[in-house]
Amino acid sequence: MAYPIVTLKRGKERPVLRFHPWIFSGAIAEIIGDAEDGALVEVRDNFDNFLARGHYQKGSIAVRILSFVEERLDATFWNLKFREAFARRRAMGFPDEKTNCFRLIHGEGDGLPGLIVDVYADVAVVQCHSIGMYKTREVIAQAILEEAGGFLKAVFDKSAESMGKQGGNSFLLGSSENRTVLENGHQFLVDFETGQKTGFFIDQRDNRELLAKYCQGKKVLNTFCYTGGFSVYALKAGAKLVHSVDASKKAIELTIENVELNKPFHGEHEALIEDVPEWLRQQKSVYDVIVLDPPAFAKHQDARHRAVQAYKRLNRTAIEQIAPNGILFTFSCSQVVDRELFRNTVTAAAIEAGRKVSILHQLTQPADHPVSIYHPEGEYLKGLVLLIH
Repeated sequence: MAYPIVTLKRGKERPVLRFHPWIFSGAIAEIIGDAEDGALVEVRDNFDNFLARGHYQKGSIAVRILSFVEERLDATFWNLKFREAFARRRAMGFPDEKTNCFRLIHGEGDGLPGLIVDVYADVAVVQCHSIGMYKTREVIAQAILEEAGGFLKAVFDKSAESMGKQGGNSFLLGSSENRTVLENGHQFLVDFETGQKTGFFIDQRDNRELLAKYCQGKKVLNTFCYTGGFSVYALKAGAKLVHSVDASKKAIELTIENVELNKPFHGEHEALIEDVPEWLRQQKSVYDVIVLDPPAFAKHQDARHRAVQAYKRLNRTAIEQIAPNGILFTFSCSQVVDRELFRNTVTAAAIEAGRKVSILHQLTQPADHPVSIYHPEGEYLKGLVLLIH
């Protein structure tokens, strides 16, 4: 099969030779052939040497590389990619008797830029973030079921919202009524049809488990709680009181369902529909443990300054209000706010709050959300666990 040829300007092949998976539009000298949005293309340098193959898309990121070798990007390619992905997750221990939800494909970290696949019990949820992946989703679904080893019943497509497509989300193959998953022995209802991302924030699994170690007998505040993951872990770990706060009525309803699903526990729980920053500023209650896990305040570089200021205000308020020797779990999932900037922002918040603060843990995304060493942009989740003296 002959692919359209994307020829790079002289010198612009260097990132590709270092295995960076993106080619930006400004690096392209010319395109030979019919390279429509989502088309498979071949990338060559200015001397016509082969570099890579991948999906073309009009925009800043013009090519997302799928292979750095000359191979056919056909059904055999996709089956091999998913066979390898399942093998890596089995080596990590997924699934097992306590956890049956995990990330199977994490975009560039698994060599498939533009693709996210999360597993929820017997359903794989596909979310495409590039036109090329969207056009390939039926082949992807078939490869997932063929390589799963029989434990998956269905593949659900969650791509419509991310691709701006009409018609909503639907099952690509099979079907399942199951919406309950296990994570470290805790039960959660997952709304993968209409929930945020693929339905559940799997990337906080390890951090939720760490939180549980600090919650026995404590008063815990879980802000931006979404479906109550941190709240459930805190209650099951023996927290005496947990408040879950989110601006979304639907999120709070799911939080309440998830808390009920995990009874018995001895602590009290209250869920509140509130705008977190404003509500937190007006709070008089004193908590021993606070979780700040806001949505991405900045998705683009031009919003970064505003996001940093929002992170600083939020953390300053929490540091000011938390009990002596309190524990603050604070996170940023904004990709454009890197680890150093986030830490500096929290430091500035601590200075303004005027309290002594120590770092106990520096957190990131779990192993099933791998970061390619050649694509540091894939490290999006940053977290700090702070002791507020």
